[in-house]
Amino acid sequence: MTTKNSSMRGIIAMLMAVVLFSFMDAGLKWLSPHYPAVQVAAMRAMASLPFVAVYILWRGSVRSLFKIRWPLHLLRGVLGIAMLALFTYGLKSLPLSEAYSLFFIAPLLISILSIPLLNEKVGLARWLAIFVGLIGVLIVLRPGTENLVSLGSLAVLAAAVCYSVSAIAVRLISRTDSSDSMVFWAMTMIAIGAGVYAAPNWQAINQNHFLVLAGIGITGFFGQVAITAAFQKAEASVVAPFEYSALAWGMGLDWLLWHTLPDSIAMAGAMVIIASGLYLIRKEKVHIESEHP
Repeated sequence: MTTKNSSMRGIIAMLMAVVLFSFMDAGLKWLSPHYPAVQVAAMRAMASLPFVAVYILWRGSVRSLFKIRWPLHLLRGVLGIAMLALFTYGLKSLPLSEAYSLFFIAPLLISILSIPLLNEKVGLARWLAIFVGLIGVLIVLRPGTENLVSLGSLAVLAAAVCYSVSAIAVRLISRTDSSDSMVFWAMTMIAIGAGVYAAPNWQAINQNHFLVLAGIGITGFFGQVAITAAFQKAEASVVAPFEYSALAWGMGLDWLLWHTLPDSIAMAGAMVIIASGLYLIRKEKVHIESEHP
């Protein structure tokens, strides 16, 4: 009974994390037409960093922040900047639901990358699932149409690659470093790195956008707390599939805020990607818990 209750709490935490991250991504999309993508990435990290700092002080885990493997954290910082900037750039032209559909390729990429980077073996069934997932991506992109060369679509796919490499780094870092240090340094490095890179072309923040930024900071922070709790309370194979509920929230926010919905072809491609991703998640020994874009 205890295990069942713990699994249910983990599922609820994951569903809460998905809702919070979906609203955060809606905020990023809302800001994307008004500022350079790298600036939005910096502002996203800056908005969440104060909450992260207070949380770490409250937990009394400041000492753990400096007992870390710096090279891997620096790698994650660079990847985090690229991931957020690329994802934000993609959101400028793509609906949330389509961006999510393409980003769902991440579990496939993680399985592929785990072969050379973690020396894991991928059997025939997993290769077939990866192949099917790639077909799903092609369905969403629709070869032979203008969508194939859409810079927004390519940017989201590139963001998924960055996320996947970062997720592999998380698997390595988590063997020695605390989860608090991973979140804190990721946010700090993104805030500083993206901020410095965006500084020459930094645009003054419209006062009407401060409320949006506050919402991004709050939802981003509590979303990370919720997803961490989800993986602590239940097995990854139980809670990870519920990450795909983001597609439903993306569709709802697309319709509510931008009055758009994905067509049947995009939905079909998304379902293929999700099906292959669910299979791969069930086969993974350890699910990757990394920062959401």
